[in-house]
Amino acid sequence: MSGEAVSKVILGIGNPLLDVSVRAEQELFDRYQIKPGTASLAESKDKPLYDEIMGFPDVSYLAGGATQNAIRGFAWMNPHKNKAHFIGCVGNDASAQLLTKAAHSAGVTTHYNVSSKNPTGRCAVLVNKEKERSLVADLAAANDYDPEHYKSAEVQSLIKDVDIFYSAGFFLTVSPPTMVEIGKYCAENNKIFGLNLSAVFLVQFFWDPLNLVIPYADYILCNEDEGAAFAEKSGWDKEDLEGAAVKLSQFPKVNSSRPRTVVFTQGPKPTIVAINGVSKTYDVSPIDKAKIVDTNGAGDAFVGGFFAGLALGKSLESSIKAGNYAGGVVIQREGPSYPEECSFDWSAHQ
Repeated sequence: MSGEAVSKVILGIGNPLLDVSVRAEQELFDRYQIKPGTASLAESKDKPLYDEIMGFPDVSYLAGGATQNAIRGFAWMNPHKNKAHFIGCVGNDASAQLLTKAAHSAGVTTHYNVSSKNPTGRCAVLVNKEKERSLVADLAAANDYDPEHYKSAEVQSLIKDVDIFYSAGFFLTVSPPTMVEIGKYCAENNKIFGLNLSAVFLVQFFWDPLNLVIPYADYILCNEDEGAAFAEKSGWDKEDLEGAAVKLSQFPKVNSSRPRTVVFTQGPKPTIVAINGVSKTYDVSPIDKAKIVDTNGAGDAFVGGFFAGLALGKSLESSIKAGNYAGGVVIQREGPSYPEECSFDWSAHQ
């Protein structure tokens, strides 16, 4: 770390979920009517699943939810400690304690809002013998985030030291007013606000709140499916992703002192970047398909690495390389997890 620039501080706001990961026999899939390789929101039939698998001998826990995953990636990629913070809503229960412990062990400082109405959100991660994984998410308390928490003395004191704010689009289903308030704060204080489109359904069904937040976003990130969905919703050619990125980069923006940067990841295909109407692509280092274990969380890892680069004062190109490196590490592991140490050589990147 010698000679490395001091890192900026990041704060993520999103839906915290305790990822509960186990290896599961087909009998469990059948009993809960869960198909391998799928992702779904929990129904009433799924509620007993969480307590059941938390009793498995091989159970492991991760601080999950898209935004928190990204902030964990930032902490892992960043050689400086205590630069990663996260806020969101949890319950007052044992799962919240497990979630807090998992986040802290990953280098993330949490400032959770505590709900008295619902338990902590959990995501069951079921891995079968073929290494296919199914995700069953119960948002629970994550839906209860109180905008007054953001206005609390603790959070208001914290944000004075924060340089980069980031939220996945999933928080649009919880508290768009909080996202707008953060956006206004960033614009007024010339701080960075990053937004992820996160999911096709958010573009399709949360279009109006999304468009309330976009004017404040300095960085807008998404994958190719989400970019195509945005293009289609906007009446553009959904096959022309580079054109869509260019047009999105030209959307009205409150803070004119910062350019709008749009980043579309495409897995192994080149990453598309557009800044104020000018586009460029960046190649992704190939990874042997035989080494790919699980693509779950790759996009969040990209975000973490990307913002770690920006926090260290690295160039856009170096930050994109860092993002793709982090994504490449995650897809070679089970779930959105990281090795003990990060071997990315920041000194080789300007």
